[in-house]
Amino acid sequence: MLLNRENSGARWRIRPDGPGKVTGGLAYLTDMKAPGMLYGLVLRSPHPHARIVSVRTERAAELSGVRAVLTSKDVPGLNRFGIARQDQPVFCEDRVRYVGDAVAAVAADTPELAARALELIEVEYELLPVLDNPEAALASDAPQLHPEGNVLHAASYKLGDADAAFADCAHIVEQTYRTPRQMHTYMETEGGLFVPEAEGRLTVYAPTQHGRMDRLQLARILAVPEERIRIVSSPIGGSFGGKDELNVQPYGALLAMASGLPVKLHNSRRESVRSGLKRHPMIVRMKTGIDRNGKITAHRVTILADTGPYATLGAEILNFATEHVIGTYEFGSIDVESVSVFTNNGMSGEFRGFGGNQAIFALEGQMDRLAARTGMDPWEFRRLNFKSADGTGPFGQPIAVNDNAQKVWRTLRDSRLWQERAQGCGAGKFPWLKTGIGAAFVTHGAGLGYGIPDPAGGRLTLAKDGKIEAAFGYEECGQGLLASLEQMLIEQFGLASGDIRMLIGDTDAVPDSGSTTASRATSMMWRSLQLLKEPFTAKMLQAAERATGIPAVKLRLGPGGIWEREADLPAIGYAELADTAAEPIVCEARTHYPVSATDRVGAHYLYSTAAVAVKVEVNQLTGKVRVVEQFHAVAAGPVINPQGYLGQIEGGASMALGYALMEEAVMEKGHYATRNLDTYLIPTIADMSGPVEVVALEDLPGGDEHGPRGIGEIGSVGLAPAIAAAVEHAAGVRVDRLPIDPQLLQAAPHIRAKAVNGHDEA
Repeated sequence: MLLNRENSGARWRIRPDGPGKVTGGLAYLTDMKAPGMLYGLVLRSPHPHARIVSVRTERAAELSGVRAVLTSKDVPGLNRFGIARQDQPVFCEDRVRYVGDAVAAVAADTPELAARALELIEVEYELLPVLDNPEAALASDAPQLHPEGNVLHAASYKLGDADAAFADCAHIVEQTYRTPRQMHTYMETEGGLFVPEAEGRLTVYAPTQHGRMDRLQLARILAVPEERIRIVSSPIGGSFGGKDELNVQPYGALLAMASGLPVKLHNSRRESVRSGLKRHPMIVRMKTGIDRNGKITAHRVTILADTGPYATLGAEILNFATEHVIGTYEFGSIDVESVSVFTNNGMSGEFRGFGGNQAIFALEGQMDRLAARTGMDPWEFRRLNFKSADGTGPFGQPIAVNDNAQKVWRTLRDSRLWQERAQGCGAGKFPWLKTGIGAAFVTHGAGLGYGIPDPAGGRLTLAKDGKIEAAFGYEECGQGLLASLEQMLIEQFGLASGDIRMLIGDTDAVPDSGSTTASRATSMMWRSLQLLKEPFTAKMLQAAERATGIPAVKLRLGPGGIWEREADLPAIGYAELADTAAEPIVCEARTHYPVSATDRVGAHYLYSTAAVAVKVEVNQLTGKVRVVEQFHAVAAGPVINPQGYLGQIEGGASMALGYALMEEAVMEKGHYATRNLDTYLIPTIADMSGPVEVVALEDLPGGDEHGPRGIGEIGSVGLAPAIAAAVEHAAGVRVDRLPIDPQLLQAAPHIRAKAVNGHDEA
């Protein structure tokens, strides 16, 4: 299926949340207000590493209009949070470990009063040595940031004897790859409204990717039963992994419960930069050897990840990177050692691609270097080294059998863009403009992986007003989830859009469907609806038989109500059916994301596969790289929502373009040098102005019952290594670090050229 903006047809529908978003009618949750609302602020450490000698809040508490001032002593339950490991203090007790660490929080009648109250809180610090280098964190004399040391997590995988294999290699490539700290730069920064309710309940209106996990963590912090907390998530504003972990929720919740009044807390962009999650910077060292025929016989990798001061999902991200530095290639022997370390740099955490971006940038760079050693075409070299489609993954674990690698490989090989490379890109308009085309191959695991709870499920109900309610415990954070759900209900059940009411993102109203992460939500909704279709349809038709006297076998679900099959006429409307039904018609399904039969925690069973080609223009005067054209071949099963599919690939590619060419949240001695968006470059529509062609390969092998794979991340993974390959093709410069430094691409003869006069003095 070729996807583009000009495609038309019944499957291309207006997103149900689209009009409200483009007109501004759908408000951000951070714009919400409530009667008697207070304004909250958090006092954060100005130091990357220090001992807290004392915290004095008396002057702030005495300020008229200040309703609550809180420190660690005021946390009734667990003074820690973290999805996987609860090691991050809500409020620091005796030590701060990064410039975003929270020390106190206030709630006041106005934002100005809250800011003044923060100024009146007196904190005495004793500065400690700053650990700002992940390599230094492993030294025996390094400052120890946690009682257990500076290592968050280590992972390894070995196959065969790598040392012996290297001894017999015809060619060996050794290279170190470095990737940057990247910001999510979502439109809506962290924030929300926190409302105390009757009987000690609390309602939290805040952007998140996992409402039930937020509820669990807040219940621990507040020391209350989970059922007393309601989480309503944001329908707009973006996340990309950055709001998977708690951010402002502990402070808003504690302030609201302490004051007894609604509290609004909303990070400024500057506050978001210094306290929010970023993509893990990684140093990936690879040594890979091939025989005389170009077959890879040995592959040794070390990964060093900077997780910052606390864990969040740093261990899981490292596991994912360890898996994806192997990918779908056949290595005769493998030796991978990975470690994620604590530092006093900013918080690293969940980010679209989840460690795959760093791993595949290095792996695909290695493939291009090896191909060059043999003189082979880089795309042919990859095909030569693909694993056979025998159903084993990177760790040798069973996976869903497919030949997607060969499919996307052939699709890219036959693309117009790759054929242009074979024929020569042609000269640029000026001698200092060089064009090149490069490609990368991507395989990306979906779901949380083996050994990690990954529940899913949903509920269908015929409501009293005749609407068919579809309830799922997912969050709509801009990815088009509602549009995909509506599409599936229309196509699988024969409904009209007006028949449907979708309930998501409210822990009081929806079942537990698991997290809205890991490219899992659409595929798990699809699976749940498959499980719900037969029992729900049967209940509806049986109720219609009782109401109309027409046998259920002669009826079907259709737009507006139940229809007679043979006459193709309406038999009874859904509203009338709801009135006549003796009892509510409800069906609920429970399932789990498919996992592999292995003991390797985090190993995946379902993968999406893609091939990416890009054409770039390198200006050797300025060193600037412009992406001229993109081609994506994606094998991820059936396309549910064409607009959403295309939007995810284009959106992911735009983030990858920034990752490759311009984005880096620079830190200096534990402080952000990049403190706001005025000094942080992100791609604009001008950077994405070239054509983007997306080919969706929808076929699944016979007997595959898993349906669509996730594509929310795979579009963000392959573009950076493809750009690096295209830059090498254009300018002859091999890139091993992101973002690409323009100085590397400035050719000396052209720097001396007098371009404005139209001649070259070099």
